[in-house]
Amino acid sequence: MPSPMTLTEKVLAKAAGRDVARPGDNIWVNVDVLMTHDVCGPGTIGVFKKHFGQAAKVWDREKIVIIPDHYIFTSDAMANRNVDVLRAFAKEQGLPYYYDVGTESYKGVCHIAMPEEGHTRPGEVLLGTDSHTCTAGAFGQFATGVGNTDAGFVMGTGKTWLKVPPTMRFVFTGKMPSYLMAKDLILAVIGDIGVDGATYRAMEFDGDGVFALNIEERMTLCNMAIEAGGKNGCIAPDQVTLDYVNARGVKSGNKPYTVMKADAGASYIHEKVYDVSKLEPVIAKPHSPDNKATVRSVRGTKLDRAYIGSCTGGKMTDFRAAAGILAGRAVKIDTFIVPATTEVARGLDTETIGGKSLREIFLNAGAKIGDASCAACLGGPSDTFGRLNTPISCISTTNRNFPGRMGHKEAQVFLASPLTVAASALTGVIEDPRDFMA
Repeated sequence: MPSPMTLTEKVLAKAAGRDVARPGDNIWVNVDVLMTHDVCGPGTIGVFKKHFGQAAKVWDREKIVIIPDHYIFTSDAMANRNVDVLRAFAKEQGLPYYYDVGTESYKGVCHIAMPEEGHTRPGEVLLGTDSHTCTAGAFGQFATGVGNTDAGFVMGTGKTWLKVPPTMRFVFTGKMPSYLMAKDLILAVIGDIGVDGATYRAMEFDGDGVFALNIEERMTLCNMAIEAGGKNGCIAPDQVTLDYVNARGVKSGNKPYTVMKADAGASYIHEKVYDVSKLEPVIAKPHSPDNKATVRSVRGTKLDRAYIGSCTGGKMTDFRAAAGILAGRAVKIDTFIVPATTEVARGLDTETIGGKSLREIFLNAGAKIGDASCAACLGGPSDTFGRLNTPISCISTTNRNFPGRMGHKEAQVFLASPLTVAASALTGVIEDPRDFMA
């Protein structure tokens, strides 16, 4: 019997056709899904065609997913050109999983659309040309971002070469207070270990505090593994995971999958335990996700804008939380609501609080609602919805607050949970959500 392995090691060993994978091993792995989008897709396609030939066919058209989502609702000619390149390639290759902007097939942010459309399955290897591909680790798979060159190679061969990362384990115990969300938990971790604390390491999240979270909150935890430098984030599958995967699998052909969990006695390079009942709301001050503070300690800091959206903070769970704060109240500063996907956008109309839809609550509060997309998170063209075009101060549910993130290099961006962002929008200064909850 092989010696115990972590979840990441087990998934990679299976993908490499080996009994064992150990940290530091350089291995060839078979890739189950390759995802790309409008920012990196054209470059990936260029690499593929240069090295495999202009008339080459992708290794498996059923395993390539292309989702335009970053620079799409814009008049910028180059951004539109990128989508044209994707559209032409998808047609040329006969790709069934191309979700074209401007059509009924359009989905929105790739990292949330991937699970919605059944492309994230336990035990698989998912690569994407976006650093936040690690979001899908919430489904018990190895998911990580790669560059255009690696993606172009995968597009032609279905394989990649990588080094097995050591694993850091973060255990959350206790009952989650109503004023905390997964965003608070991951900001606490990043604040403790730093933006380079998990460089080329797997971050495995465990404990009853994690498994009490719904699947969307688990996605938030794994989403920001890259903000700590992590190679990937992962959570072992449980029944919550399997129920979601099985319900969505019909959209992608009900492909079989293998459930894997870490072995008892597996070796971790670092372990830390958090009691969630003793944590309080956390915020990341400019200009780094590890610039951690308690929300209470910076309460009263002036703001010009609030933003709720992105792959990190634009899911239904995020909007339910924000709407619970904003219901029957009015925002004092510009507040932008951006659903991650078209499915989430529909949910704003169908889900209600106190007899009003979430969309009604947001509009009645004075917020502006955008189309499902990445919108301002990365910045994008100047006409991008919610983009920071002046050096203002913004509190946001996004994942990065580096200079220039969301648009303007001199803007101040604070990262916080949807509860904290919504509470702060009401007064125009940073507020502790506990002061606005029943």
